[in-house]
Amino acid sequence: MRPEPPAIDPESALGVLSLGSFPVIVSVADAMLKAASVHLVGFEKLGGGLCTAMVRGHITDVRMAIEAGQAIAQSLGYTLPAPNQTTAGDGAGYGMTCTVIPRPYQNLNAVLPIGQRLSQLLDGSRNRLANTAIGLLETRGFPALVGAADAMLKGAEVHLAAYETIGSGLCTAIVRGTVANVVAAIEIGMLEAERIGEFHELAIVSRPLDDLEEILPIAEHWVERPAPLRLPLQLPAAETVGIPYEPQVLPEILRETVERNPEPKP
Repeated sequence: MRPEPPAIDPESALGVLSLGSFPVIVSVADAMLKAASVHLVGFEKLGGGLCTAMVRGHITDVRMAIEAGQAIAQSLGYTLPAPNQTTAGDGAGYGMTCTVIPRPYQNLNAVLPIGQRLSQLLDGSRNRLANTAIGLLETRGFPALVGAADAMLKGAEVHLAAYETIGSGLCTAIVRGTVANVVAAIEIGMLEAERIGEFHELAIVSRPLDDLEEILPIAEHWVERPAPLRLPLQLPAAETVGIPYEPQVLPEILRETVERNPEPKP
Protein backbone atom coordinates (compact mmCIF):
# COMPACT_ATOMS: atom_id res chain seq x y z
CA MET A 1 0.00 0.00 0.00
CA ARG A 2 1.39 3.41 -0.89
CA PRO A 3 1.97 5.98 1.84
CA GLU A 4 -0.75 8.58 2.21
CA PRO A 5 -0.08 11.53 -0.15
CA PRO A 6 0.55 14.94 1.40
CA ALA A 7 -2.44 17.25 1.73
CA ILE A 8 -2.80 19.98 -0.89
CA ASP A 9 -2.04 23.47 0.41
CA PRO A 10 -5.17 25.64 -0.07
CA GLU A 11 -2.87 28.61 -0.66
CA SER A 12 -1.13 26.92 -3.62
CA ALA A 13 -1.63 28.01 -7.22
CA LEU A 14 -4.14 26.32 -9.52
CA GLY A 15 -3.63 25.34 -13.15
CA VAL A 16 -6.56 24.24 -15.33
CA LEU A 17 -6.36 22.92 -18.91
CA SER A 18 -9.33 21.70 -20.95
CA LEU A 19 -9.71 20.05 -24.37
CA GLY A 20 -11.90 17.60 -26.25
CA SER A 21 -10.44 14.12 -25.68
CA PHE A 22 -9.94 11.94 -22.61
CA PRO A 23 -6.80 10.13 -23.88
CA VAL A 24 -5.21 13.46 -24.80
CA ILE A 25 -6.02 15.03 -21.43
CA VAL A 26 -4.40 12.02 -19.73
CA SER A 27 -1.27 12.53 -21.88
CA VAL A 28 -1.33 16.22 -20.95
CA ALA A 29 -1.65 15.41 -17.24
CA ASP A 30 1.25 12.94 -17.46
CA ALA A 31 3.42 15.59 -19.13
CA MET A 32 2.51 18.21 -16.51
CA LEU A 33 3.37 15.88 -13.63
CA LYS A 34 6.74 14.99 -15.15
CA ALA A 35 7.64 18.57 -16.11
CA ALA A 36 7.21 20.24 -12.71
CA SER A 37 6.60 19.55 -9.03
CA VAL A 38 2.80 19.74 -9.09
CA HIS A 39 -0.04 17.57 -7.79
CA LEU A 40 -2.84 16.30 -10.01
CA VAL A 41 -6.13 17.15 -8.26
CA GLY A 42 -8.32 15.33 -10.75
CA PHE A 43 -10.17 15.32 -14.06
CA GLU A 44 -13.45 17.15 -14.56
CA LYS A 45 -15.68 15.84 -17.37
CA LEU A 46 -18.09 18.54 -18.50
CA GLY A 47 -20.06 16.73 -21.22
CA GLY A 48 -20.06 17.68 -24.87
CA GLY A 49 -16.71 15.93 -25.28
CA LEU A 50 -14.81 18.31 -23.00
CA CYS A 51 -12.63 17.22 -20.09
CA THR A 52 -10.27 19.16 -17.83
CA ALA A 53 -7.08 18.40 -15.91
CA MET A 54 -6.40 20.39 -12.72
CA VAL A 55 -3.03 20.70 -10.97
CA ARG A 56 -1.91 22.49 -7.80
CA GLY A 57 1.51 23.63 -6.64
CA HIS A 58 3.86 26.59 -6.41
CA ILE A 59 3.02 29.29 -8.96
CA THR A 60 6.27 28.76 -10.89
CA ASP A 61 5.75 25.00 -11.07
CA VAL A 62 2.12 25.38 -12.13
CA ARG A 63 3.09 27.73 -14.98
CA MET A 64 5.78 25.29 -16.13
CA ALA A 65 3.30 22.40 -15.97
CA ILE A 66 0.66 24.25 -18.01
CA GLU A 67 3.26 25.16 -20.64
CA ALA A 68 4.33 21.50 -20.87
CA GLY A 69 0.69 20.43 -21.19
CA GLN A 70 0.07 22.99 -23.92
CA ALA A 71 3.10 21.74 -25.86
CA ILE A 72 1.84 18.13 -25.78
CA ALA A 73 -1.68 19.16 -26.80
CA GLN A 74 -0.41 21.36 -29.64
CA SER A 75 1.75 18.52 -30.95
CA LEU A 76 -1.47 16.47 -31.21
CA GLY A 77 -3.34 19.19 -33.10
CA TYR A 78 -5.09 21.08 -30.29
CA THR A 79 -4.56 24.85 -30.40
CA LEU A 80 -5.37 27.78 -28.16
CA PRO A 81 -8.18 30.01 -29.51
CA ALA A 82 -7.23 33.40 -30.93
CA PRO A 83 -8.33 36.50 -28.97
CA ASN A 84 -12.09 37.14 -29.26
CA GLN A 85 -12.49 33.84 -31.13
CA THR A 86 -15.69 31.89 -30.42
CA THR A 87 -15.92 28.15 -30.86
CA ALA A 88 -18.85 25.86 -31.38
CA GLY A 89 -19.55 22.21 -31.97
CA ASP A 90 -18.52 19.13 -30.07
CA GLY A 91 -15.48 18.76 -27.86
CA ALA A 92 -13.16 18.03 -30.77
CA GLY A 93 -13.91 21.47 -32.19
CA TYR A 94 -13.20 23.44 -29.05
CA GLY A 95 -9.43 23.31 -29.32
CA MET A 96 -7.80 23.99 -25.97
CA THR A 97 -8.34 26.47 -23.15
CA CYS A 98 -6.30 26.95 -19.98
CA THR A 99 -5.73 29.31 -17.09
CA VAL A 100 -3.47 29.75 -14.07
CA ILE A 101 -4.74 31.25 -10.79
CA PRO A 102 -1.87 32.18 -8.45
CA ARG A 103 -3.97 32.07 -5.27
CA PRO A 104 -7.54 30.73 -5.52
CA TYR A 105 -10.04 32.44 -3.23
CA GLN A 106 -11.12 30.43 -0.19
CA ASN A 107 -14.73 30.15 -1.40
CA LEU A 108 -13.42 28.65 -4.67
CA ASN A 109 -11.58 25.93 -2.75
CA ALA A 110 -14.70 25.11 -0.73
CA VAL A 111 -17.12 24.76 -3.66
CA LEU A 112 -15.18 23.61 -6.72
CA PRO A 113 -13.42 20.19 -6.90
CA ILE A 114 -9.96 21.75 -6.64
CA GLY A 115 -9.08 21.52 -2.96
CA GLN A 116 -8.82 17.80 -2.23
CA ARG A 117 -7.53 14.89 -4.23
CA LEU A 118 -9.90 12.00 -4.79
CA SER A 119 -7.22 9.64 -3.51
CA GLN A 120 -7.59 11.18 -0.02
CA LEU A 121 -11.20 9.93 0.06
CA LEU A 122 -10.28 6.29 -0.56
CA ASP A 123 -10.32 3.67 2.19
CA GLY A 124 -6.87 2.20 1.73
CA SER A 125 -7.84 0.13 -1.32
CA ARG A 126 -5.20 -1.03 -3.82
CA ASN A 127 -5.26 -1.20 -7.61
CA ARG A 128 -4.08 -4.65 -8.74
CA LEU A 129 -3.04 -3.24 -12.15
CA ALA A 130 -0.83 -0.49 -10.72
CA ASN A 131 2.73 -0.04 -11.99
CA THR A 132 1.90 -1.20 -15.52
CA ALA A 133 1.71 0.76 -18.76
CA ILE A 134 -1.57 2.46 -19.69
CA GLY A 135 -3.21 2.44 -23.11
CA LEU A 136 -6.26 4.60 -23.91
CA LEU A 137 -8.31 4.23 -27.08
CA GLU A 138 -11.17 6.65 -27.77
CA THR A 139 -13.99 6.05 -30.23
CA ARG A 140 -17.15 7.86 -31.21
CA GLY A 141 -19.91 5.42 -30.46
CA PHE A 142 -20.17 2.52 -28.02
CA PRO A 143 -20.24 -0.34 -30.57
CA ALA A 144 -16.81 0.68 -31.85
CA LEU A 145 -15.52 0.80 -28.27
CA VAL A 146 -16.83 -2.68 -27.42
CA GLY A 147 -15.44 -4.19 -30.62
CA ALA A 148 -12.06 -2.51 -30.16
CA ALA A 149 -11.83 -3.61 -26.51
CA ASP A 150 -12.63 -7.21 -27.43
CA ALA A 151 -10.02 -7.18 -30.19
CA MET A 152 -7.38 -5.72 -27.87
CA LEU A 153 -7.98 -8.34 -25.18
CA LYS A 154 -7.81 -11.18 -27.71
CA GLY A 155 -4.84 -9.83 -29.63
CA ALA A 156 -2.44 -8.93 -26.80
CA GLU A 157 -1.73 -9.79 -23.17
CA VAL A 158 -3.54 -6.81 -21.62
CA HIS A 159 -6.36 -6.24 -19.14
CA LEU A 160 -9.34 -3.93 -19.58
CA ALA A 161 -9.04 -1.66 -16.53
CA ALA A 162 -12.07 0.61 -17.09
CA TYR A 163 -13.90 2.72 -19.64
CA GLU A 164 -14.80 6.41 -19.60
CA THR A 165 -17.37 8.60 -21.40
CA ILE A 166 -17.19 12.39 -21.86
CA GLY A 167 -20.24 13.13 -24.01
CA SER A 168 -20.75 13.75 -27.74
CA GLY A 169 -20.56 9.99 -28.24
CA LEU A 170 -16.90 9.86 -27.16
CA CYS A 171 -15.93 6.86 -25.01
CA THR A 172 -12.52 5.52 -24.03
CA ALA A 173 -11.29 2.01 -23.24
CA ILE A 174 -8.38 1.87 -20.77
CA VAL A 175 -6.10 -1.18 -20.95
CA ARG A 176 -3.10 -2.09 -18.78
CA GLY A 177 -0.10 -4.34 -19.34
CA THR A 178 3.53 -4.26 -20.39
CA VAL A 179 4.57 -1.49 -22.77
CA ALA A 180 4.97 -3.86 -25.73
CA ASN A 181 1.59 -5.49 -25.15
CA VAL A 182 -0.18 -2.16 -24.68
CA VAL A 183 1.29 -0.79 -27.93
CA ALA A 184 0.23 -3.92 -29.81
CA ALA A 185 -3.25 -3.82 -28.27
CA ILE A 186 -3.81 -0.16 -29.19
CA GLU A 187 -2.80 -0.83 -32.81
CA ILE A 188 -5.23 -3.76 -33.00
CA GLY A 189 -8.02 -1.79 -31.33
CA MET A 190 -7.57 1.21 -33.60
CA LEU A 191 -8.01 -0.92 -36.72
CA GLU A 192 -11.09 -2.63 -35.29
CA ALA A 193 -12.64 0.69 -34.23
CA GLU A 194 -12.18 2.10 -37.74
CA ARG A 195 -13.77 -1.03 -39.20
CA ILE A 196 -16.86 -0.78 -36.97
CA GLY A 197 -17.31 2.97 -36.58
CA GLU A 198 -15.12 5.99 -35.85
CA PHE A 199 -11.75 6.03 -34.11
CA HIS A 200 -11.07 9.36 -32.39
CA GLU A 201 -7.86 9.49 -30.28
CA LEU A 202 -5.31 7.31 -28.51
CA ALA A 203 -2.66 7.67 -25.84
CA ILE A 204 -0.01 5.44 -24.26
CA VAL A 205 1.59 6.19 -20.89
CA SER A 206 4.52 3.83 -20.45
CA ARG A 207 5.39 4.83 -16.90
CA PRO A 208 2.56 6.54 -15.01
CA LEU A 209 3.36 8.43 -11.82
CA ASP A 210 1.48 7.83 -8.57
CA ASP A 211 -0.72 10.94 -8.93
CA LEU A 212 -2.01 9.70 -12.28
CA GLU A 213 -2.49 6.16 -10.97
CA GLU A 214 -4.68 7.44 -8.14
CA ILE A 215 -6.89 9.62 -10.36
CA LEU A 216 -7.50 7.36 -13.37
CA PRO A 217 -10.76 5.36 -13.30
CA ILE A 218 -10.51 1.71 -12.35
CA ALA A 219 -13.23 -0.96 -12.42
CA GLU A 220 -14.29 -2.41 -9.07
CA HIS A 221 -13.09 -5.82 -10.29
CA TRP A 222 -9.45 -4.69 -10.01
CA VAL A 223 -9.70 -3.02 -6.59
CA GLU A 224 -8.43 -4.84 -3.52
CA ARG A 225 -9.85 -3.53 -0.26
CA PRO A 226 -8.38 -4.29 3.18
CA ALA A 227 -10.30 -7.17 4.76
CA PRO A 228 -11.68 -6.44 8.24
CA LEU A 229 -10.47 -8.56 11.14
CA ARG A 230 -13.20 -11.11 11.83
CA LEU A 231 -13.60 -12.50 15.36
CA PRO A 232 -15.75 -15.57 16.18
CA LEU A 233 -19.14 -14.76 17.70
CA GLN A 234 -18.68 -17.31 20.49
CA LEU A 235 -15.27 -17.87 21.99
CA PRO A 236 -14.67 -21.38 23.38
CA ALA A 237 -14.73 -21.51 27.18
CA ALA A 238 -11.41 -22.02 28.84
CA GLU A 239 -10.90 -25.58 30.06
CA THR A 240 -10.36 -26.00 33.78
CA VAL A 241 -7.45 -28.24 34.60
CA GLY A 242 -7.92 -30.25 37.83
CA ILE A 243 -5.04 -30.46 40.26
CA PRO A 244 -4.57 -34.05 41.51
CA TYR A 245 -4.94 -34.49 45.28
CA GLU A 246 -1.72 -35.19 47.10
CA PRO A 247 -1.85 -36.01 50.84
CA GLN A 248 0.16 -33.63 52.91
CA VAL A 249 3.20 -35.13 54.58
CA LEU A 250 4.19 -33.48 57.84
CA PRO A 251 7.81 -32.97 58.59
CA GLU A 252 9.31 -35.58 60.90
CA ILE A 253 9.61 -33.27 63.92
CA LEU A 254 5.96 -32.15 63.68
CA ARG A 255 4.74 -35.74 63.28
CA GLU A 256 6.49 -36.82 66.48
CA THR A 257 4.93 -33.88 68.34
CA VAL A 258 1.43 -34.80 67.16
CA GLU A 259 1.93 -38.44 68.14
CA ARG A 260 3.06 -37.48 71.67
CA ASN A 261 0.24 -35.01 72.21
CA PRO A 262 -2.88 -36.35 70.53
CA GLU A 263 -5.96 -34.16 70.49
CA PRO A 264 -8.22 -34.81 73.52
CA LYS A 265 -11.45 -36.61 72.78
CA PRO A 266 -14.61 -34.61 73.48
